[in-house]
Amino acid sequence: MTYDDLLRISLSTGQLCEASLPEVPDEIEVQSRWFAGYFPKTHRADHGQEVRIISPGEWNRGAGPDFIRATVEIDGETLHGPIELDVHTGNWDLHRHGENPAFDDVILHIVLHDRGPTYFTKTSSHREVPRICLSEESVNHALGRPRLAQALARPGICLTPLAKMSEDSVHSLLKEAALHRAAQKATRFQQQSEWHSPAQALWEAIADSLGFSANRLPMRLLAQRLSIATLKKLPRSEIEALLFGSAGFLAPSLHEDAPEDSRDYLESLWKHWWKHRPDFEFAPERQLTWSSGPSRPGNHPQRRLAALAAVASDWSRIERDAQTTAPFSQLSETLSKLSHPFWDRHHTLRSERTEKPLRIFGISRINEFLINTLYPLDLTDHWDCYAKLRAGPPNQKVKRCCERLFGSQTKAKPHLDRSWKHQALMQIYLDFCLEDLSDCADCPFPAQLIQWDR
Repeated sequence: MTYDDLLRISLSTGQLCEASLPEVPDEIEVQSRWFAGYFPKTHRADHGQEVRIISPGEWNRGAGPDFIRATVEIDGETLHGPIELDVHTGNWDLHRHGENPAFDDVILHIVLHDRGPTYFTKTSSHREVPRICLSEESVNHALGRPRLAQALARPGICLTPLAKMSEDSVHSLLKEAALHRAAQKATRFQQQSEWHSPAQALWEAIADSLGFSANRLPMRLLAQRLSIATLKKLPRSEIEALLFGSAGFLAPSLHEDAPEDSRDYLESLWKHWWKHRPDFEFAPERQLTWSSGPSRPGNHPQRRLAALAAVASDWSRIERDAQTTAPFSQLSETLSKLSHPFWDRHHTLRSERTEKPLRIFGISRINEFLINTLYPLDLTDHWDCYAKLRAGPPNQKVKRCCERLFGSQTKAKPHLDRSWKHQALMQIYLDFCLEDLSDCADCPFPAQLIQWDR
């Protein structure tokens, strides 16, 4: 039995069924996943037209539709132009797009919730725009959102069958779950590579790994809006300026009351940004929202953005090293040695200089990137190297899974020594604990564990 078999059998029982969205999805998150290529490429429009997405276009930096320069095929006719993506069909009228000439060239309206034929997507010239509705299943799949945000941190009924399983059976279960998770990651990377390019997929994956917790989405959006193809053509100083400026972290007076040793650098950033600002600044409604709440200084979004700028500045070497085989030691060395005269001694743009030097790209970030991106691309050949990677401290999802499956972190300790085991536990937690609304009462996982052991 494989982990895929286990999931298929569990779904067939009806106890784990296709989930309804727990809440209205964040529109910008859906747009990000659409741009990445996580949705199907063929659709049926509201009047029965066959729609094929050839290119998602580019993020629009100014006012108007969400994406520009997109290409779609509708009933065999190829169209080029903007695309608008809304959560609800009625948002087209609610936001007065039909009265705004900036939306007159829209070739496709994408929605998540279609309220029926009483709503028509029409431009100010009374042209009806074809509309497609993304299925609930495809939205769930693209977002990877379970029905529950978290499960109660207490032992589940799977505790008993797991305790009775042989060590080999538990090991094989976790390995299959880890392989399943890796296959999903590899599929998504391949989707992005085909939709854009392998280089852009790699660029977004690095940005995602740097986007600590609440800043994953804005970091990914920034990497999508400022493609690596655009940045790698620029000098290092301009790459930094574009990233920090587009992120909304620069202002003309930023250097004036900053620490004395920072003023020249900050003033230089602004001067370079000012040159590119007309072409790369986002409209107010498209500004990124960053979280800089209580956290370690090294997790501040400005410092993570500095690491992303360092990666872009040395892109040729990083892209080359990423194409080598496991254990990716050369890439790890390249990333760990990234340096910058300012960021080697500062946590943020306005922070005081530190006494000790700081690592721009930390070892834990490197390992997380390798585990989530490069190793999954071909675990058939890389499993032995992958399996040796030691795990860091367990995150909250792993801790909760330990409580539910094993009763406590102490009892789960033998399964916490390697990174792949953490990946396996998070996948089981996602597939079962977060999909079970009965709080274990109707969960099919315990019964399947008995079959697995046999």
